Amino acid sequence: MNSLFSWASWEPEMFSTLVFIRKAGKILLIRKKRGLGSGMMNAPGGKIEKNETPLEGAIRETIEEICVEPLGIKKAGELWFHMSDIPDIYCHVFQANDFKGEIQETEEAIPKWVAENKIPYDEMWEDDRYWLPFLFEGEKFVGKFIFQEKILLKKEILINQEAKFRSI
Repeated sequence: MNSLFSWASWEPEMFSTLVFIRKAGKILLIRKKRGLGSGMMNAPGGKIEKNETPLEGAIRETIEEICVEPLGIKKAGELWFHMSDIPDIYCHVFQANDFKGEIQETEEAIPKWVAENKIPYDEMWEDDRYWLPFLFEGEKFVGKFIFQEKILLKKEILINQEAKFRSI
C-alpha cells in the first residue's frame, strides 16, 4: 500500500449499494454465487448504473439478486474501500423493514434469513464485523477501510454526528 495514501484526496472508481432487509430479529443475507465476494455471505447489492441514483440501484440490485423489492428502505451508512487489487469502492448501505414479492435463489445469489445475534461474520468480509452492529443499533455510520487483497489493513469508523455522508 502507498504510505502517502490519504482519505482527504480519495476518489472512488466504483459506486455500489448494499441492502439489509430486517424483520422480526432476522436479517436477509445472500451467499454470492459470482462476482466480487463470490462464495461469501453479504447483503443484496451491487454496482450503481450510469444515470441511476443510489436508491434506484439498491432496489434494482435487490430485485435482480433475490426477486423482491425492498420496502421502507432508507440510507443507514456508507462504506469507503481503498483496495489493492480492485477499483476503490464507495458503497451506500441501506436497510429496509419489509419487502414485496417472493424471495428466490437466482444465478447471482442464494438468500438466507439469519438471526441478528448469529451473524456469520467468519463467512463475510472482515470489515462487516466492525460496522454492521451500528446498523442494528440504528446509528448513522461511515466506515473507511484499506484492504490488501482480502486482508483488512486499516479501519476507521465514524458514527452519528461525526458520520458525514459524502455528496457525490
